[in-house]
Amino acid sequence: MKTIADSIISFNKTLSFKGELPPGITLLNPFRNNPAIMKITEEFYGKFYSDNNPRRMILGINPGRHGAGVTGIPFSDTKRLKEFCGINITEFSSHELSSVFIYDMIMAYGGVKKFYKKFYINSICPLGFTSSGISGGREKNYNYYDSPALYKAMYPFIVKSIRQQLAFGFSNEVCYCMGMGTNYKFLKAINEKEKIFKTIIPLEHPRFIMQYRLKKKDEYIKKYLDALRAKV
Repeated sequence: MKTIADSIISFNKTLSFKGELPPGITLLNPFRNNPAIMKITEEFYGKFYSDNNPRRMILGINPGRHGAGVTGIPFSDTKRLKEFCGINITEFSSHELSSVFIYDMIMAYGGVKKFYKKFYINSICPLGFTSSGISGGREKNYNYYDSPALYKAMYPFIVKSIRQQLAFGFSNEVCYCMGMGTNYKFLKAINEKEKIFKTIIPLEHPRFIMQYRLKKKDEYIKKYLDALRAKV
């Protein structure tokens, strides 16, 4: 019987964008950029998603160069994957601030097995972007909403990708949006037009918390837990 893990792995393997990007923007597809990533994601999803239990979706922005763009697993760097998930990656190493918050929150929830049994984390746009030539030639992360041209180009892909993942057996009752500002604004607009989720609950983005509200991290963890545990 096909499991959610099978569906996620197949989705990642075939993830691609055939359209045209605005000048200066490069696509970041972790599943094509590094052959080792598919092996890592197969181990991760095989370990935590080899069932057909209903789960709720938590959506970030899009993969970054130091997070899912490296490991293929949203908000999971190599340090956290080894320490909490038992997945030892020897080919490379990564450290991401957002991953620190997410795994602190997951442990407060009750651990990785309990958390991933109930929730699935990905991004509104499951492919990432980098810019070069836009900021003095230095490559940096770029978000799907950072320019009207990119958002317009990616809109059909975003909608299709979210619907594809919901079809794995996830709940459309509620979606948690990581990012209370721009990311929530765009997801809310998409949802109003496409009627994908019944409710969207915004939460502060982990990177914002770690960079600007670190002293209040425990308060934000509690806010996440209260939202995730609430009946909607």
